[in-house]
Amino acid sequence: MFAFDNSYARLPARFYTRMAPTKVAAPELIALNAPLATELGLNVDALRAAADVFAGNQVPDGAEPLAQLYAGHQFGGWSPQLGDGRAILLGEHVAGDRRVDVQLKGSGPTPYSRRGDGRAALGPVIREYIVSEAMHALGVPTTRALAVASTGETVLRETGPLPGGVLTRIAASHIRVGTFQVFAARDDADALQHLLDHAIARHAPDAEGPMGLLRHVMQAQARLIAQWMGFGFVHGVMNTDNMTISGETIDYGPCAFLEAYHPDTVFSSIDQHGRYAWKNQPDIGLWNLAQLATALLPLMGERTEAVAEATEVLEGFRDLYATAWTEVMTAKIGVPDMQLAMELLAIMAEGQGDFTNTFRALTIAPETARDQVLNRDRFDDWLLRWKAANPDHAAMTRANPAIIPRNHRVEEAIDAAYTGDFAPFHALNAVLDDPWQETEANAPYRSPATAQERVLRTFCGT
Repeated sequence: MFAFDNSYARLPARFYTRMAPTKVAAPELIALNAPLATELGLNVDALRAAADVFAGNQVPDGAEPLAQLYAGHQFGGWSPQLGDGRAILLGEHVAGDRRVDVQLKGSGPTPYSRRGDGRAALGPVIREYIVSEAMHALGVPTTRALAVASTGETVLRETGPLPGGVLTRIAASHIRVGTFQVFAARDDADALQHLLDHAIARHAPDAEGPMGLLRHVMQAQARLIAQWMGFGFVHGVMNTDNMTISGETIDYGPCAFLEAYHPDTVFSSIDQHGRYAWKNQPDIGLWNLAQLATALLPLMGERTEAVAEATEVLEGFRDLYATAWTEVMTAKIGVPDMQLAMELLAIMAEGQGDFTNTFRALTIAPETARDQVLNRDRFDDWLLRWKAANPDHAAMTRANPAIIPRNHRVEEAIDAAYTGDFAPFHALNAVLDDPWQETEANAPYRSPATAQERVLRTFCGT
């Protein structure tokens, strides 16, 4: 089924706990990502009959299941031990020159569950499938969803009992900033060196030493966060255990996309002070990278010199991000004028115009974009100057999607799934697979939520 070669399992035993997923009562395959399976060289027909594997009841040949250890800063507070509290890494599938992790999320308790049940409700599993695959379609580096299985069991959450589910997640790897942090906090330089060598070999073979890896991760994260910002994506929980070394988006908990634009927008129900608001994501990215640099210091020799070198590297982040953000925003307006782009955002914020639809209207029918804003006199003046700059509409078409996974549509799919109706889930996935075209099929999905449909708070689901 899978072609496993498990390099992470060959790291020292203190990196993980070897254990199998917990079996469930009645596994059923809800969704299989056939295009991804084909891309990975997997037999789609065999996978369609593999509900036991996707729910955790059967460990496939060659797997070496384990729960990974890591630590992290959560909302700025230090947690010395986290780890996979509801996930099991089955192993690493190799397809040609590509190596990916195959992980079951929602697969039962582990030593890192911290009094949690180790399970996932079907709703958060469906949310991650929808949003991660939508991000992939938009061209954003991300973990992928291979399958969703229901368990035939219920999990208890604040709202009561809910149907359980398991997500099969594909990732370049699950190595996080927090993976380095846990060994730095334990003064385990030997483990840090093993992890550094492993991470470089897997993700940055041209990098030299700890600062080479830091530079690589910094460049990847600068580009990634700029892309998030350009699509109005709010991750919602940018803890250091949710930042990957690979530069992929990971852990779609309380995430959401902007509709009415305001830079202070927060969706996460647990983000009480706006730490992870849309506008703060670049600064939090740098903060997280500083924690990675701190974790790498024990591998850098004399501390004073190491701190100075790490500081110099980190000081390059703002320029990297500014370059990436400029590329994103000037493509969205089709004009190499960042001041013009930021002025449009300011106009949108005055009336909280729909983020996606404003840029799409500007791309397809510029005059109609004024319908998205309140201060139309200011917009009309802006539009005249924008037209005079001779915008590149081809670039705009490639940068401004027609459709995103709007929060109310994701919730609609989740609510229906809880009743056993998966048609809205499949329909939403189908239209999000091609976000760049306006079609009759996706027309209903392009409209913002009504006042009654609006989703202002999202939840992590643990």
